This record gives sequence, structure tokens and C-alpha cells, in this order.
Amino acid sequence: MLNASQVTTFFLTGLPHPPALATALFGLFLVTYVFTVLGNLLILLVIRVDSRLHTPMYHFLTNLSFIDTWFSTVTVPKMLMTLVSPTGGAISFHSCVAQLYSFHFLGSTECFLYTVMSYDRYLAISYPLRYSSIMSGRMCARLAAGTWLSGSLHSAIQTTLTFRLPYCGPNQIQHYFCDAPPILKLACADTSANEMVIFVDIGILASGCFLLIVLSYVSIVRSILRIRTSEGRHRAFQTCASHCIVVLCFFGPGIFIYLRPGSRDAVDGVVAVFYTVLTPLLNPVVYTLRNKEVKKALLKLRDKVACFQSQ
Repeated sequence: MLNASQVTTFFLTGLPHPPALATALFGLFLVTYVFTVLGNLLILLVIRVDSRLHTPMYHFLTNLSFIDTWFSTVTVPKMLMTLVSPTGGAISFHSCVAQLYSFHFLGSTECFLYTVMSYDRYLAISYPLRYSSIMSGRMCARLAAGTWLSGSLHSAIQTTLTFRLPYCGPNQIQHYFCDAPPILKLACADTSANEMVIFVDIGILASGCFLLIVLSYVSIVRSILRIRTSEGRHRAFQTCASHCIVVLCFFGPGIFIYLRPGSRDAVDGVVAVFYTVLTPLLNPVVYTLRNKEVKKALLKLRDKVACFQSQ
């Protein structure tokens, strides 16, 4: 990556907020982050130890929990530092590059993964008799690997386009993490071509994935309506409802920030909280509180722990 930058350190301005709320926001986001990490790690542990959850759906859920653990870790700790320290927003040039790459790598991988998960639910509900043969272990591994490789390629494009420009003047990033739109505003060169390529790249990625997810769920709803028993329809809708909730919370704010004309730093910072803080928290909450299989596995794990402690 070529770089003619003279800037060695950037300063993140942090999340827009009244100074009097700094301590309260720090406590809120710290608790949210701790619950996010612990919740996703718990899902990983439960799926690992319970053989009944070794199915394609939970294979993808394992990937999602792993991504959300790190997706939150990439941005939230630095945001907490900006809330409690005047110098907490300082970030070296290379650390900023790493943060931007990691953010788009994990975010785009999650985007692809949601698409794969919707396809998995479509096959499970529309073709229940052929599902196990279609969604074999090898196919699951290939689909999961494809999401990671695609996310890596997308992030490499975003990072290269952003940091190939010279940065020789202002170094205050109007955000609480390094992201392409606010960084490009600091470049000492024309960024119109970069902004257009990034807009098209993210537009194709987000719109394409969202369209495929919508098509999958339209087909799923049609299949569900053909189920004769009300109990069967209820179980099918319940299985998909949790996925839809998380998908909307993830795609909605992302499309608002990256695919609308113009940019408002304060608004973008607040909206970004939804998919950097809220969505990673929703994953363990939704999938544990709305899923009977996971709740049974949690109770089984609790009994095992209690039995081990009593010995």
C-alpha cells in the first residue's frame, strides 16, 4: 500500500454527547460491551459442548457470534477511551489502518453471513426432506469460508482506496472509530473518485445481500403459509423472526450512513451505534431468549456445572 502521508497520529472526536453525560454513557456502553462479549462467548460454548446443536444453522450462528465478539471489540473500547480521557481519542496512523480494515472485514463478512443464514432457513423450511443432503457439512464449510474470503477482499478494497491518498493537514476524525467517509474528508487530494468507488462497492454489497435476504424470506413466507398445522406455522415463523430482527438492525443503519447523499458527522456517529454496539448485543439476546433449543442447551450446561461443583 503506497502512502505519502505526513500525518502520524489521528484524533477521534468520539461519540457526540453533552459533557455531563460522559460518565453515564461510559457506564452504559461498558456494561453493554461486557454483556455482548460474555453473551456471544456463551453461545460459542453452548454450541461447542451440546452435540444436538451441531447442525448447519448453529454452525453459522457460531460464526456470527465469533464475528460479533470481535466486531464490537474493534470499536467499543476506543469509544470508551474517548469518553473518559481528553487524550483517549489519539490513534496512530497504522492503528487507524488496522481498525478500518478490521471493521470492514468483520462487518462485510457478517453481511454475507446473514445472506447465507437466510438461504439456510429457506432450504430448511422449503425443502425439509432434502435439506440435510443439500446443506451437508462440506457445503456449510464452503459457504462459511466464502463469507470470510469475500469480507477480506471487500475490506482490502476499502482500506487501500482510503489510505492510498496523502494526509498532510487536519487529523481530527469526526467519529468514534476510523471509518472511510470521515477519514476521506482529511485527505490532501481530490477524493471524488474514491468516494464514488466506495459508494458503488458498499452499495452493491449491501443492496445485493439485502435483496437476496428479502427474496429468501418471501419464499420462506410462501412456504410457511402452505404448512397445514397452526403449530407448524408458528414454529417456522418463530425460527425466522429472530433472524429478521437482527438483520433489520444491522442493514438499516448501515444503508442510512453509506448509501445516502451527503454526510452529517453527528448523525452518523449516533446511528453507527446501532450496528457497532446494539446488533452484536442482540445476537445472543435474540437467539437465546427466542430459541427453545438454545435454552435447553443452556439449562443442560448449567446442570453440568452444578454437578461438577458439587463433587
